[in-house]
Amino acid sequence: MPTAKSQRLVRLKSRRKLWLDVHLWLGLIAGVPLLIFGITGSILVFQQEIDEWLNPHLLTVEARPEGYRPLDELIDAGIAALPGASLTFAAYPRNETAALRLRFNRKIPDAPATENREVAVDPYTARVIGQRLMGRSDSPFPKTFIGFIFELHYAFFLGETVGYACTGILGASLIISVLSGLIVWWPLTGKWRQALTLKRRASAERLNFDLHKTSGFYTTLVMLPVLFSGIYMNLPQYVVPVIELFSPVTYRYWFQSTPLPNAEPITLGQAVNIADQRYPSGRPDWIYGAPEATRTYTVCKHDVNEPGSLLHRRCVVMDRYSGKILDIDDPSLGTAGEVFTHWQWPLHSGQAFGMSGRILVFVTGLACPLLFVTGLIRWLQKRRARALRPRAAARA
Repeated sequence: MPTAKSQRLVRLKSRRKLWLDVHLWLGLIAGVPLLIFGITGSILVFQQEIDEWLNPHLLTVEARPEGYRPLDELIDAGIAALPGASLTFAAYPRNETAALRLRFNRKIPDAPATENREVAVDPYTARVIGQRLMGRSDSPFPKTFIGFIFELHYAFFLGETVGYACTGILGASLIISVLSGLIVWWPLTGKWRQALTLKRRASAERLNFDLHKTSGFYTTLVMLPVLFSGIYMNLPQYVVPVIELFSPVTYRYWFQSTPLPNAEPITLGQAVNIADQRYPSGRPDWIYGAPEATRTYTVCKHDVNEPGSLLHRRCVVMDRYSGKILDIDDPSLGTAGEVFTHWQWPLHSGQAFGMSGRILVFVTGLACPLLFVTGLIRWLQKRRARALRPRAAARA
């Protein structure tokens, strides 16, 4: 007579077979995107360092003891290099040898398209180092290596609407794949050591199986938040309403400036000063301009030292005319939903935990090709075994 324990084990194995099929088909469907997400994501973890390494003549400067020139002076120098262009974004120097990077959008003469250009300015002298073409509105392919990797990672060159939707759906599929893989991995017989390690002196087939299951398990804790945060960043209009079912959420891109009659916008330098008054420590990092009348300024600061906070990044959203603060991305304030959303970008990039977090995300990204290849080999091995089974039975 089978015992209750053995019957339960049979039921669990039957359910695991179902989840194994789910894991298999999701892996076959989303395996190649997982490979792409992993490799491109690992590159983007160190995108600034790589970009500077590839373009040292444009993006790096010689450190000087006298310090930086005022930000508005640096921005004016960049604007003078591209008259008529609209400033959309600025990347403040990340260290003493990095250039200030200003992103502009302008109409191409005698063409219906627009182009994005980046101007690099020496922050010590306000001298324009040079400029480069980043992309054109009539082409899905960026003109720089990091831009190419970024667009491939987030949109597969399909544009914001279609591309972001596709990557969001694939990200959700991969979350299910990861969870189903965790169910399939779970040792029903309690042999945890076998489940967590590689078998010594194993055959090639067993080694492939062990590599797949162990790399999948050890990267799960990083993979799940990275995948979810990617969905959030690509499809916030769908994710935020779900979060709001549990807790109120504000999203900084929803805020707008209120144009005032005969009023000139404040400068980006003034916007940074407002953010500095709110958060005196740290350094400016990303500065979002307002190319349209109702758009807001957003100043993101890095290395902000706030007591009791694990995250050291803060973003301040303000009206471009009055300078009034409209929203703050601060994980130490706000509702549970707002704190949850504030963690998404730092978790996705690995910056939530400094260099250690970036390395974890980098390694997890590199594990994606390993998971895809070992999973594909495992599927081919099982397929070959199934094909040989009838032949063996016929010979018997």
